[in-house]
Amino acid sequence: LAHVPEDRHHVGLVLAFEENENSILGYHDDERYLKGPFLNVDAIMADAKDKIEKYDIRPGNPRLKTANFSGGNQQKIVLAREMEQDPGVLIVGQPTRGVDVGAIEFIHKRLIAMRDQGKAVLVVSVELDEIRSLSDRILVMFAGRIVGERGPEATEGELGLLMAGVEHQEAAE
Repeated sequence: LAHVPEDRHHVGLVLAFEENENSILGYHDDERYLKGPFLNVDAIMADAKDKIEKYDIRPGNPRLKTANFSGGNQQKIVLAREMEQDPGVLIVGQPTRGVDVGAIEFIHKRLIAMRDQGKAVLVVSVELDEIRSLSDRILVMFAGRIVGERGPEATEGELGLLMAGVEHQEAAE
């Protein structure tokens, strides 16, 4: 299980850390990053460079403070860290909030590729177009409970009514 939080600045990253430090955040005790009881800086740097290349993180400098990256590249750092754990389930909150169009396309392709590998991807987003383009199934919640399930062909109006708590039968009347 891996999680990409909706608030990358306060939960997903430590902005004062370098990219290579954020690329292992939460996984620092993984044996891949250890040399005895100490962190293996060479392994961490090699891993960070690999993620930079695979996820097109710019600028490609693992020593740069994460605060100096754009929002889209910060999101890619978090996504790379979590997706490279090869989880069976990935929970992603607001995957493209505050990122540029190029990063949106890249992130969407990565999420779809993971789904196509048979992994479960749970996307939580306020962007209906994003939900519809990424989802095989859409579950709509209202007042803490699931009020409807639809496919990606659902209209914005239909989803909007469910989001407002209007059940499908009520909407038809």
